[in-house]
Amino acid sequence: MSAHSPLQRATLWTLGWIERYRYIKFGIVGASGTVVNLVVLHLGHEYVFNAIEASYKKPYFSLALAIALATLNNFTWNRLWTWSDRVQTLEAEEAAPRVSLRMLGTEFGQYVTASAFGSALQYVLTLLLSGSMDYRLANVIAILAASVSNFLANDRWTFKRREK
Repeated sequence: MSAHSPLQRATLWTLGWIERYRYIKFGIVGASGTVVNLVVLHLGHEYVFNAIEASYKKPYFSLALAIALATLNNFTWNRLWTWSDRVQTLEAEEAAPRVSLRMLGTEFGQYVTASAFGSALQYVLTLLLSGSMDYRLANVIAILAASVSNFLANDRWTFKRREK
């Protein structure tokens, strides 16, 4: 058995460190959601809803679609990775050995509700800031502003620690 190279050891250490800090995992998932959000926002604003939004000069419909798809992306990855330990504990307590649609629906409903304030904040800030800067930059700034409230709401409610 060969020893790990310094690069492999550094990579393993970094991955272990990330695994221990939930907010960093949340941030990585959020970054993937930001990519989804920006791609959908751009495609929607420039192509899909161009005829509708051109007269307004603001990305109303594409922004709503971008937020919805990014929320679905983030819920999926936060459930599978960021809070997987808490999800597994909850699933173990359920009578059925696999994920129930009822439990998944409840979690998604809680996630969307918990993220609603952040989504509304993102929507309003993006529209306000897009009057003075590029709408994509405005969207990134708004996402960063909303991320802390989203983390806290989902950590304390959607994926809260269960008492044994």
